[in-house]
Amino acid sequence: MKKLSAIFLIIILMLSGCAGRKTSETYKSEFFAMDTVMLLTVSGENAEAAAKACENEIYRLDGLLSTGVETSEISKLNTNGGGTVSAETTALLKRAYEIYGYTGGAFDVTVSPVVSAWGFYSGDYTVLSESGAAAFLRLVGSDKLLFEGDTVSFGAEGMAVDLGGIGKGYASDRLKTILAEQGIESALASLGGNVMAYGLKPDGAGWNIAVQDPDDTGGYVGILNVSDKMVVTSGGYQRYFEDGGKTYHHIIDPATGFPADSGLKSVTVVSADGTMADALSTALFVMGKDKAADFWRAHSGSFEAVLITSDDTVYITEGISAVFSSDRDYEVIKP
Repeated sequence: MKKLSAIFLIIILMLSGCAGRKTSETYKSEFFAMDTVMLLTVSGENAEAAAKACENEIYRLDGLLSTGVETSEISKLNTNGGGTVSAETTALLKRAYEIYGYTGGAFDVTVSPVVSAWGFYSGDYTVLSESGAAAFLRLVGSDKLLFEGDTVSFGAEGMAVDLGGIGKGYASDRLKTILAEQGIESALASLGGNVMAYGLKPDGAGWNIAVQDPDDTGGYVGILNVSDKMVVTSGGYQRYFEDGGKTYHHIIDPATGFPADSGLKSVTVVSADGTMADALSTALFVMGKDKAADFWRAHSGSFEAVLITSDDTVYITEGISAVFSSDRDYEVIKP
């Protein structure tokens, strides 16, 4: 088996600086957290202090929420099969539960045991049979999460949660709060490919963010010009392995226990709500183009999207038609 991976391409000239570099009241930093490289560019009189406050917050959240940190609250919750956690962790788990219902189960943080069985955590990949996947599905379903105050219980022995599909989005929402408290009006954060555009660039223009071409990690299908938005992409090309000439990606459909076979190569979500954008990028990928389009029609006030199908057709929702540009032909999804 062979593991291949790709990183969501971001074309932002202001992120080309070195770690800890300060130029004309713009401070840039690069660091590793939440199992990925993160980049911050903050402009303003308090740029350096604000950037360091943001960096410290991400480290704090990594230690609180990441399954890759053995001492995190989520890791302890999984190891113990439940327990008491902080109010913050409880609130995020409840938000994940709400989005589970909101998306009809397409986003589900309890799919973790299935992801583990496929080997996407360990790198020891295994192609599950239908019966093998079905055996783990009894552990899946956020409706099995039970809350009593800040005590979280699992409704089935062996359940586990993973906030990787929502954690970076939540982190971006926390950074917005910190930047506002620090009096910052212009900043950009790339949290492992999840991009937060805070305010406008120092020159008053919007931020240009590229949506990667799933078939060419060095290319892109279009540019989004945004401000005060989170831009999150999920795609099967980002993390996958090959076995017997077939490709298996890491986005598991909670209904089947198999990599989502939805006819989509990637989904990019644009929203002011970072937590929601992060979760929806996964949920819409699982849904497929038609159901994703219908979901947008029902909730168009809260997000916009770029969908790329298996036949390389690009679809964008009408709400971003004025800020999306591309050299390719694309179709607009209308209400």
